[in-house]
Amino acid sequence: MSVKRIYRPNLQIIAFIGNYIPRQCGIATFTNDLLQAVSNELPKSSCLALAMNDKPEGYPYPNQVRFELNANRLKDYTLAAEFLNVNKVDVICLQHEFGIYGGKYGNYILTLLRNLHMPIVSTLHTLIPNPKPNIKKIIKTIGRLSDRLIVMSHQAKTLLKEDYGIPAEKINVIHHGIPDVPFIDPNFFKDQFGVEGKDVILTFGLLNPGKGIETMIDALPKIVKKHPNVTYIVLGATHPNVKKEYGESYRYSLQIRARELGVEDHIIFYNRFVELEELCEFLGAADIYVTPYINKEQVASGTLAYALGTGKAIISTPYWYAEEILKDGKGIIVPFKNPESLADHIINLLDNEIERNIMRKKAYMFSRDMIWKEVARKYIEICAEVVEKRLSEPKTILKIKSLGTSPFDLPQPKFDHLDRLTDDVGILQHANFIIPNRKHGYCTDDNARALIVVLIAQNLLIEDDLLKDLDCCYLSFLLHAFNEKNGRFRNFLGYDHKWLEDKGSEDSHGRSVWSLGVTVALSKTKEFGDQALRIFYRAVSVLSEFKSPRALAFGLIGIHAYLARFGGDSKIRRFREKIANRLFEIYCSNASDKWPWIEDTLTYDNGKIPQALMMSGQWLQRGDMVKAGLRSLEWLINVQKNSKGYFTPIGNSGWYSHNGEKARFDQQPLEAESILEACIEAFKITQDKKWIKEARHCLEWFLGRNDLNFSLYNYKTGGCYDALTPTGPNINQGAESTLVWLLALLNMYLLDNLTEIDLTEQISE
Repeated sequence: MSVKRIYRPNLQIIAFIGNYIPRQCGIATFTNDLLQAVSNELPKSSCLALAMNDKPEGYPYPNQVRFELNANRLKDYTLAAEFLNVNKVDVICLQHEFGIYGGKYGNYILTLLRNLHMPIVSTLHTLIPNPKPNIKKIIKTIGRLSDRLIVMSHQAKTLLKEDYGIPAEKINVIHHGIPDVPFIDPNFFKDQFGVEGKDVILTFGLLNPGKGIETMIDALPKIVKKHPNVTYIVLGATHPNVKKEYGESYRYSLQIRARELGVEDHIIFYNRFVELEELCEFLGAADIYVTPYINKEQVASGTLAYALGTGKAIISTPYWYAEEILKDGKGIIVPFKNPESLADHIINLLDNEIERNIMRKKAYMFSRDMIWKEVARKYIEICAEVVEKRLSEPKTILKIKSLGTSPFDLPQPKFDHLDRLTDDVGILQHANFIIPNRKHGYCTDDNARALIVVLIAQNLLIEDDLLKDLDCCYLSFLLHAFNEKNGRFRNFLGYDHKWLEDKGSEDSHGRSVWSLGVTVALSKTKEFGDQALRIFYRAVSVLSEFKSPRALAFGLIGIHAYLARFGGDSKIRRFREKIANRLFEIYCSNASDKWPWIEDTLTYDNGKIPQALMMSGQWLQRGDMVKAGLRSLEWLINVQKNSKGYFTPIGNSGWYSHNGEKARFDQQPLEAESILEACIEAFKITQDKKWIKEARHCLEWFLGRNDLNFSLYNYKTGGCYDALTPTGPNINQGAESTLVWLLALLNMYLLDNLTEIDLTEQISE
């Protein structure tokens, strides 16, 4: 039996949103504990937190907190989303509780979620049955915007399905995490709290009227009468929201009640928020843990989970979470507001040590799946699943008018970013957003493309001062890149003007030949073309030695451009035939009916190969070459479409191997441009308008007709984003992406000029 290998994406950055320590609340503690546990399981990943501030000055957060929001300032939520998108976070882990986010019922958090590009996993700490319309709408919206919802009980899952209409397949149940502590005798810690020799009953958590402490106090007289050495510890500060509105009136009322019942000597109030280590010691000292809550509609309780994890004998009222988690003898359920029943069960447990220890062991053994290590692994599994799913089922991140139902208007070429990336040496390879990145220097590949862009623009009689002298700059770079000693182009030049190799890749050499051929064909100045010719012949002569199909294809396209001007050059024509035959032989040796492709893996710049085959077959009168080019191009287009018929370039995050799975992302502008040019060549040969439609689809991919409905062309900067990822664009606008966008656009202008096709007409789909 074969075992299916489950692919898990590499989670580089995970962001946790919620309250965070040292803020004193359960969500802050939970968010911190979850972040730390996930970080321990993924030591090579970065886990960061976005913390909600309920006061202007915030808190002295640890280093994990990378961004702070004023919970009541709406614009902070938009800025937080921008921060997460810019930092290319892989997945968001949201902690949702109505009281921690701003707006009516905490609706400000929806602004943040709507603006995020990456998958979202939301943990719902509170759910309200039969919700008011506004509350229901908020939870339903969180459910829609989230890729997965996590709840801590099966009752909560049922509630989400029945009262909120959330699909079951979108909901996961993961227990509240707990620290991993040993199973110890309660007497071990009692001396440090001054209760040595006492029977200790404990309740802890932020104090508020919903805790039902008065029920436990009312039960104390009967308990004390049978067990006079009982001490009841109430551990926890008053809830900040309760204290802000009512002060300590609830705590005082409990103290007064204890005095009136004559049990004030048997109850200790620890009015403070305790850290995890001390909390575990308090729990360790308890013989019995009690949660006498008065509201049934509670779908989670961190305090009860902690008590279970320390192996306590537990008695609780029948709120939802307690009923579910204490079943099968892991605890005792007593009626709400029933001090008599509560007292009787406590007395019975104190009278029967064996029964108490059996209950403790059941609770402790059950809770081993709740320790933070196990909980973190479940969260990681879900996060990995949603990231993987997003690769194949991306979500749109911008709503724009469908280009498929509107006239196809060509944008005006804009060369601002081309000029921005170019200095007196050439065009720099990379950019941080639109800022040229000097660290990586220059490459011949990009300068060759840049020269073609400028020459086509000049041929189209585009007048733009930004283009002045750029052709000289780029040709000068190519001349400098050519190594006279070995007849090869070097590719990478450091910003210090030092070459990083004696010869570059075969592909960079082929692109250079392509660029030189276009220069000869389009240059209006004899001296300019002559300089290109000076190295063109030597550069062509080595092509036949190459093994890279793309290098051969680039070279052939350059040769055809050259021969368009000097068609009588017999020597270059013979080179064309030799190289074309070499490319066709490689194609025939690998292509099959089911995989009509030149290689076993579909990678980058694929359109150049069928373009070169079609060109060569047309001019060499080789119908088999033309047929192979058309066949492979049609196949390329068919395997690079999504379910909506949009062009979807093969992703470079895994590519597409024969009999393998096709990578959906990261989609590269280079591929869209190469298919576009091949489609134009196919139209020139066949005059079939379907190829114009396919070329148009490739250009529309740049403009937003893609998986995310997001325009990769930035109309403001004139640049093009480097890639389309499952969470949005790679916002850097480097040379390659910007140049291939301009090549795609200018080639569509050339087609419009060279044919009678009106590109604004709706070509039949």
